[in-house]
Amino acid sequence: MTSENKRKPGQSARRWWGKALPPAITIGLVLLVWQLAANAHLVSATTLASPAEIVSSMAATWPDLMAEASVTTGEALSGFAISIVVGVAIGMGLYLSKTVNRALYPLLVAAQTIPIITIAPLFMIWFGFNAIGKIILVAVFSVFSIAVETSRGLAAVPRFYEDVALTCGATRMWTLFHVKLRVAARQVFSGIHISAAYVFGTAVTAEYLGATNGIGVWLQGAFNSFQTPMIFSAAIVVVAETGILLAVVSLVERLLLGPAQEDDATFLDESEL
Repeated sequence: MTSENKRKPGQSARRWWGKALPPAITIGLVLLVWQLAANAHLVSATTLASPAEIVSSMAATWPDLMAEASVTTGEALSGFAISIVVGVAIGMGLYLSKTVNRALYPLLVAAQTIPIITIAPLFMIWFGFNAIGKIILVAVFSVFSIAVETSRGLAAVPRFYEDVALTCGATRMWTLFHVKLRVAARQVFSGIHISAAYVFGTAVTAEYLGATNGIGVWLQGAFNSFQTPMIFSAAIVVVAETGILLAVVSLVERLLLGPAQEDDATFLDESEL
């Protein structure tokens, strides 16, 4: 056991490099070819700015870009936080009550399938160009996966967990919160991961359709003035913020639940051994 534990750090490092190196090489090659094509004037700078032009544009407009990004970040994270609380609550309701499941599940599916461009104008009418409309819109479009994964995770918890807790004198509600939800936590985080991948994109899209500031407004101004480097700058910021949010969610999951094991894909199989 001791020798295995000593090998774990090295194995983890090799595994990390094995995952990180291929995409890093691919991205580097794409940027190199992109820059060489731009230098050879194979593409128009107006149509496709070179990586060097994008970096130069970001450096020149960095304070303004970060000011707009801070607005989008506040809206996205606020909506995301609301969606986690509401999503877990709805997921528990879907699991506990067939009536709630039949009443809310179709609405959740409908909210997920409606294109944001069709519902954003309504939010502008209801809330104006204020941030509150963007926050609610992010929450609405982020709650589905969290609610569904919470419900499925609770339903997949083996029955004996509940039986043991009830035999020891626990109430059903205590068992739900302290036993079943804990066992289903991996799947709940799976839903949170899915939602985290889209919150910044949703916020930017909502801003683009109607807002006074934010990255969406930045994109609209860049598009109207044909500033291709500024468009890429905004895209890079959105991708970076999404990556950071996903990393934070993974870190929180690791701190709360420990590192995921290869055989943790389903606790149902483990419990039946």
